[in-house]
Amino acid sequence: MEHPLPHRVSRLCGAMLPDGSVVDVQLRHDRDSAVVAAVTPHRRNRAVDTAADEVDLRGYVLLTAPAEPHAHLDKALSWDLLSPPLGDLGAAIRSWRAGSAAFTEESFHERALAAAMALLRNGTTAVRTHVDLLDGPDPLRGLRAVVAVRERLRALMDVQIVVLTPIGAPAERVHAALDAGADFVGGAPHIAPDPVAETDRLLAIAEQRGVGADLHVDEFLDGDHLMLGHYADRVKDWPPERIRTAGHCCKLGTLSAEALDPLLKSVAHSGIGVVSLPVTNLYLQGRDHLVRTPRGLTALSALLAAGIPLAAGADNVRDPFNPIGRSDALETAALLIAAGHLDPRTAAHLVTDGARAVLGLPVAGPRPGAAAELLAVRGTGLLDVIAGAPADRLVLHRGAIVSISETTHRTAQFAATEVSVP
Repeated sequence: MEHPLPHRVSRLCGAMLPDGSVVDVQLRHDRDSAVVAAVTPHRRNRAVDTAADEVDLRGYVLLTAPAEPHAHLDKALSWDLLSPPLGDLGAAIRSWRAGSAAFTEESFHERALAAAMALLRNGTTAVRTHVDLLDGPDPLRGLRAVVAVRERLRALMDVQIVVLTPIGAPAERVHAALDAGADFVGGAPHIAPDPVAETDRLLAIAEQRGVGADLHVDEFLDGDHLMLGHYADRVKDWPPERIRTAGHCCKLGTLSAEALDPLLKSVAHSGIGVVSLPVTNLYLQGRDHLVRTPRGLTALSALLAAGIPLAAGADNVRDPFNPIGRSDALETAALLIAAGHLDPRTAAHLVTDGARAVLGLPVAGPRPGAAAELLAVRGTGLLDVIAGAPADRLVLHRGAIVSISETTHRTAQFAATEVSVP
């Protein structure tokens, strides 16, 4: 696979799909895009023509390229710089606000670029990132840095930006962030003294600007000020194409079926997409429950049964809100299986096709007519690649290879002598 990158591909040969079939995938390119023209059974006796931009994917599993529906590229990789205490959401917020005051625009750019490139290497070709409006005299410096990363990576991945609005920040500052390149209005109204008023304020700005909203919603386990229902009622009459997303929704995972049913009907009617964030919420939530600790996840199975668009992402990566994370959608999928009790196909869907749907992106993946956003991972099947998260990967964006990762293993040989077993 020695090619300059990005490198346009005409055919992917011998790839295994999640259903176990082995196929050849023909791509068709336009000037700035590519779609899957055909998916046919693999012709085993046909040689791979590398001179015609064909790629041998025998031994690889081919997936829709993951999309990261909820990142914080401005915060990423700041754990070592800030040395924050282990703690819950409140402690993380306080640590970030205190520590981020010293970060320059260059620091934000360097870390955001490194985090975005890690996502890309692992197969993610679209990301929606929240970016804080900061305290101090230059509140847009983090946003400008992430906008610059988006422009730098425009040929390699799609980046959407949400302005994460502090409680009580002047509306003029949110408008300035939208003018500077943010795509959506965001915030965390559930932590405001008046959550309803803050939700309405943020959505009014989005309506004034004609843009979508992506809010942090009900990121708590204890308390009774459930905001998802109000959010749903407030946006149910928005134009169908306008994005409306609710991240976290941890409180839903604590509700009874009787309480969930009417709420989910309202959410389904509203067009809201929900994003679960298992890595960070498993770390932050439930610390006060020393026994019978809750998982901190939203009501995944109930949301799916209600037909609500559902995605899953990694959220924070190695910052005060989460000290770990590999920027790998397969890590998220594995946690959905272990902590969310989802089957592997559903877990993979939430980080690939489901995530793209919540982001409002075109249908993609190894199916005729879909956008050629693809990830090939070396492995023997879908569960194998989720469980093992092999590093050997090939990533395609708009039908071109944008990243190749290959590993080499050298292991000492065991002795070939016979061993008697008593």
